[in-house]
Amino acid sequence: MPIRRFYDRWPQYNRRLTEVVAAMTDQQLAIRPAPDGVPIWATVGHTAAARAYWLSGVVGEPGAVATPWPDPSNDAGWEDDLDRPRTADELVWALDSTFAIVDGCLERWTPDTLDETIERHYADQVQVHSRASILQRLLTHEAYHCGELSQTLGIHGLPQIDLWRPD
Repeated sequence: MPIRRFYDRWPQYNRRLTEVVAAMTDQQLAIRPAPDGVPIWATVGHTAAARAYWLSGVVGEPGAVATPWPDPSNDAGWEDDLDRPRTADELVWALDSTFAIVDGCLERWTPDTLDETIERHYADQVQVHSRASILQRLLTHEAYHCGELSQTLGIHGLPQIDLWRPD
C-alpha cells in the first residue's frame, strides 16, 4: 500500500503554490520581505530545490535530471544566484518537476519503508534520517515558506497562497 493517502493534500498544496507563482510578474517575484531578505523568486526556488536535494541527493530517488538541479548534491543551485532572477515559468517548472519526485515517493514508498534510515553526510557530520522524517521535513518546510510568502504577498496587496481553499 503506497503512502499517498497519508499525504493526500500535498499535490493540492503544490498546485496552490504553483498557481500563485505562475500569475506573478518579474517585478512581483523580485519583492523582498525585508531589505535584507531574499526575493520571492529565490524563496520559491529554494523550496523546490529542497525536494531535489533531500529526495534525490540524500535518499537517492530518481528524477533530479528532469529538474533545474540535475546534481542535487551540489551546494550551489540557481536559487542562490541572486544576480540571475528567475521567471514565473522557470519557477513553475522547478515546482512541477521536483513535485514529480515527491509524487513518485508517495506512490512507491509504503508505511513499512518509512522507518528505513538514510545517512546524510553533511560537512564533517554523519546524520541519520528516516524516510518519514525527510517527508515531514519537506512538508513542513514547504508550509513554512508558503506562510512566509503569503505574508509578503499580503503586505504588498497581492493574492496569497491559500493551501486549504475548499475548491
